[in-house]
Amino acid sequence: MEGSSLQSTSPGRLRATVRRATLAVVAAGALVTGGMVAAAAPSVASTPASTSGSSATGATGTTLGKSQHLCASPAEGRMSCLSLVRTDVVHHMGVSPNATPSGYGPTDLQSAYALPSGGSGATVAIVDAQDDPNAESDLATYRSQYGLPACTTANGCFKKVDQNGGTSYPTADSGWAGEISLDLDMVSAVCPSCHILLVEATSASMSDLGISVNRAVTMGAKYVSNSYGGSESSSDTSYDSSYFNHPGVAITVSSGDSGYGVEYPAASQYVTSVGGTSLSRASGTSRGWTESVWGSSAGGEGAGSGCSSYDPKPSWQTDTGCSKRTVADVSAVADPNTGLAVYDSYGASGWQVYGGTSASSPIIASVYALAGTPASGTTPASYPYAHTGSLNDVTSGANGSCSSSYLCTAKAGYDGPTGLGTPNGTAAFTNGTSTGNTVTVTNPGSQSTVVNTAASLQISASDSASGQTLTYSATGLPAGLSINASSGLISGTPTATGTSSVTVTAKDSTGATGTASFSWAVTTSGGGGGGCTASQLLTNPGFESGNTGWTTSSGVIDNSTGAPAHTGSYKAWLDGYGTTHTDTLSQSVTIPSTCTSANLTFYVYISTQETSTTTAYDTLKLTAGSSTLATYSNLNHTTGYVQKSINLSSYIGQTVALKFTGSEDSLYATSFLIDDTAVNVS
Repeated sequence: MEGSSLQSTSPGRLRATVRRATLAVVAAGALVTGGMVAAAAPSVASTPASTSGSSATGATGTTLGKSQHLCASPAEGRMSCLSLVRTDVVHHMGVSPNATPSGYGPTDLQSAYALPSGGSGATVAIVDAQDDPNAESDLATYRSQYGLPACTTANGCFKKVDQNGGTSYPTADSGWAGEISLDLDMVSAVCPSCHILLVEATSASMSDLGISVNRAVTMGAKYVSNSYGGSESSSDTSYDSSYFNHPGVAITVSSGDSGYGVEYPAASQYVTSVGGTSLSRASGTSRGWTESVWGSSAGGEGAGSGCSSYDPKPSWQTDTGCSKRTVADVSAVADPNTGLAVYDSYGASGWQVYGGTSASSPIIASVYALAGTPASGTTPASYPYAHTGSLNDVTSGANGSCSSSYLCTAKAGYDGPTGLGTPNGTAAFTNGTSTGNTVTVTNPGSQSTVVNTAASLQISASDSASGQTLTYSATGLPAGLSINASSGLISGTPTATGTSSVTVTAKDSTGATGTASFSWAVTTSGGGGGGCTASQLLTNPGFESGNTGWTTSSGVIDNSTGAPAHTGSYKAWLDGYGTTHTDTLSQSVTIPSTCTSANLTFYVYISTQETSTTTAYDTLKLTAGSSTLATYSNLNHTTGYVQKSINLSSYIGQTVALKFTGSEDSLYATSFLIDDTAVNVS
């Protein structure tokens, strides 16, 4: 992209938009301009794009402002897909390695909903009507654009069948093809390691779609997404029994796109009914995002909600304004004005921006997959009601007007349009038992510090599931000390002498925990290790004071929004230019000779455009003086920050220069992000 006119998002440095193209997935969304994109926050993705280029959407339904329903309104007894496509965004075909399509991408959703990696071996099924002939190739384009692992028929990740489990696919339809593209892309965004089963119903009748749900379950799917709906009928309770009563299987259904009002099968007592929100970035907040109901008090467009006319109320629903089944249970982004990037080439011209509760249903199905296999004999729709504190409560907005106001207006706690809220990790989507993850906390051993003297200790932990984000807590700490919940760093100044029994707990987003217990003595004079004070030696270990304490090449430590910090705002960002380049980051530390233990820990996030699985083109080398401690490369790319630990005991009694060197070759970009470093001694 040399010579591009894109503007830097950080004064004097062209890094966030051009140099750092490899981390476009973590940058804000963008507006299409002549087939490429200019950096812009996803919350302004509703701004009309350039009038040049293609704008075919494949939509066959009614137009609402700047959006159009992908599918036509259903005939009586039929279902319609529940997705909308923006009509004011110009499209482009294929992968753009140095540009981000308009709309939210995988990293946006993972950030907004605090989602871990995981889901390996889980199969999420998508049930839709009609055929999308380009389903697999369009899926490949989406995943390639965002650097996700390939999901193909050949590697066993993707499977497409008709409602009988064979390959006699139904008639193709451009509207339903767009729906299929949306569903497949949302599973890929939320659970890149999940397998995907696409079951195509012969028609949009409830019987054909229901048979397809049964087919998905028969083929082993534990998570089944349904992005369609139609009018309620007196037959719904029989449909419940025939198609949706599958204990131990999470079945999600879109709540609707026409504002206040109930559709089936979202009203089924056996499914997780998924409402919709408007999702926007919110700088300066701890979450970094904010949500409101998708819709308006005028109604006519927005997430569906209300009180079923036929389906009985499940035992876990306790709201009092509806004696039967209330819609919805939970929610996720659905507003096309804060929509999702989707790739569809069947009757459409490539990259689109989609919305509708058709997006929120596969998002929630995939969150269930990240949370782990549902317990046998249970109804996963009940799980969020036992974990309401593990959801983002949506408290503003409306999707219409109604007599029982909570059925159409957001409020604290449960409401119709957004249910109990949106995902905040995966804990709300478990049945409360262990999902099988194992969290291990490294025991730091007995500690001894001096009263009224600053002390720090970095707690290290690992998870059996890669990419999990851990939160830390501690009991029994000496007075004056506390633990950082995000980084696990214990710090402060002990104010009283004595010996404490400390227990540290690390918890992942599935609810799995690990603990370590040790004693901590606070004395009136130096103790521990023959005079060693347990402490953390690096200056400015999390980079929140900029370059203080560090020696770097130009622009390495930054707080740009082009890529995330592990905690706080600052991180070290080495390389990512896509051309021959070297970045360095170093600091010297003196490890006291009286100590017996020394360890370096840090978090690293590696994102790359390289496609090779065998050649290390771009490298990150960690050295201590002239000795190499570790080397990472594009082959070690990750989907988020991963903690590393290096034993420095051989350097006790020495002053050593710890140095990270990132080296990039002349072609594809690889970015190495480093944050929350620590050298702990005791």
